[in-house]
Amino acid sequence: MTPALQQGAQVVQLRHARAAARFVRSTLSIAVPVFLVATLITFLLGVVSGLDPAAGIAGDAASPEIIARIRADLGLDQPIALQYLQWMGQLLRGDLGTSWFNGISASELIAQRLPISLSIAGMALLMGLVFGTGLGLVAGVRSGTRIDRAITLFAAIVSSLPPFVVAFGLILVFSLWLGWLPSSGYVPFSEDPAGWLAAIGIPAVALSVDVVADLARQLRTGLVSALSENYVTGAVVRGLSRRRILFVHVLRNAAGPALTVVALRVPMLIGGAVVTEAIFNMPGMGKLAADSALRGDVPVVQGTLVVSIVLILACNLCVNVLLGVLQPAARRRS
Repeated sequence: MTPALQQGAQVVQLRHARAAARFVRSTLSIAVPVFLVATLITFLLGVVSGLDPAAGIAGDAASPEIIARIRADLGLDQPIALQYLQWMGQLLRGDLGTSWFNGISASELIAQRLPISLSIAGMALLMGLVFGTGLGLVAGVRSGTRIDRAITLFAAIVSSLPPFVVAFGLILVFSLWLGWLPSSGYVPFSEDPAGWLAAIGIPAVALSVDVVADLARQLRTGLVSALSENYVTGAVVRGLSRRRILFVHVLRNAAGPALTVVALRVPMLIGGAVVTEAIFNMPGMGKLAADSALRGDVPVVQGTLVVSIVLILACNLCVNVLLGVLQPAARRRS
């Protein structure tokens, strides 16, 4: 390669690197303020709750002086702004606080429960991606056929069913009638991989139906639109195979709205874990948050909310990066 060509290649690479850096900066410029606002709201929820752990720790027979000393030890006698700054400082160091009722670190409690919630939500997301993409591809390629209409009708029906209704239906069929899958409980993957898969099977399917339906519809719409573009006709004229046109060119341009749907569904998957874990009696993070809220354990509730916020922001960042990779034009515009 001549020096001129080498210099030109270096210039192109530098431009791509700068564009990628700008894209990452623009993404982080949105994620960081969202994180700060969300954590501020989370902290204020604990403040407006009006719950005071000092009286519960001291006991019913404690004097006002003892209660005041406990409040001072916990930092509850300080201004709210200072409490928030101290809480945020602990949060940035990975300290989510300590439970008011059992004195155990909230980080430790969440770490024990988080794998269960991630197992259910992760499997639901995987099922949604696999089946939603498959149905959307078939419907988009076979647009206007009976298969397309059947998939569209299926997506419309399942999207109208709440996850807990689907969960009860699946329990009735696969647990009570057929006896194939357990209706409650959880088995760690490290102890029994097959038991783990059987335990999270029904909850994951119940949570995935919305993802499957929305992803299939959005991908089908994007494919129908992309297949009518002029570049598809040009690719056919140049002799490119139908498979290459679909998977290399069309799918790349049609995936944007579908990926956006996935990003919007991630918070619902995490939030749906609260109801799902209660139905299936699974000791996950959602059940921990619900139980802690009922007994007024504010630090644990705040910790679960913060972890949920981080997970949601991380998933959205991944989707934004993937969109930038699949659609460079969108990255350049941003």
